[in-house]
Parts: sequence; C-alpha cells; structure tokens
Amino acid sequence: MKNLANMLKEAQKLQQRMAELQEKLADLRVEGTAGGGMVRVTLDGKGGLRGVKIDRSLLVPEEVEILEDLVVAAHADARSRLEAKIQEEMSRLAGGLPLPPGMKLPF
Repeated sequence: MKNLANMLKEAQKLQQRMAELQEKLADLRVEGTAGGGMVRVTLDGKGGLRGVKIDRSLLVPEEVEILEDLVVAAHADARSRLEAKIQEEMSRLAGGLPLPPGMKLPF
C-alpha cells in the first residue's frame, strides 16, 4: 500500500506541474520566418496565430503566389519551433525522462 500512496502523490505532483506548464505555454510566443526574414509569423503556445509581418518589398501584385508561399513557410517554421519548445518543456516537466515521440499536451 505504501507504493500505491507514493504513486498517487507523484501523480498529483505531475498533474499540478502539468497545469503550471499549460499556463506558462499560454503566454509563450514563437516566431517563424521565411524569405530570409522578410515574412514573420508569430504563434502563441497553443498554436494560435498572433501576428504576421511582411516586408513591403514583397507587396507586388504580380508575385502574390510567392508571398502566399512565404506565409505558409513562415507558419510551418513557427509551428516546428513551437513543437520543439513544447517538447523541451515536457521533458523538463518529466524530470528529464525521455518522452515518447509525438507525445503532445492535451490541448
């Protein structure tokens, strides 16, 4: 029974740390770039789009497809950086234990 009580205590600690991490991630901002930094996309910790910055030199009507591709690429870069940051925080939460690939927060 002692082991069960210890396991329950550890589970409660982990649950509390998970809640703290979710709060921390809500305030997180991650930026992705494309086109040598000419397009920048900012995401919050839950993956929500918070901002887009586009260099004025890219505002050429005849080249709108290039701009569209750069926005998509900047978003993909931001998403990748966000996932890496979340994985890093999750590893820290788990006390440095390696987490299974693809493990994500419950949101």
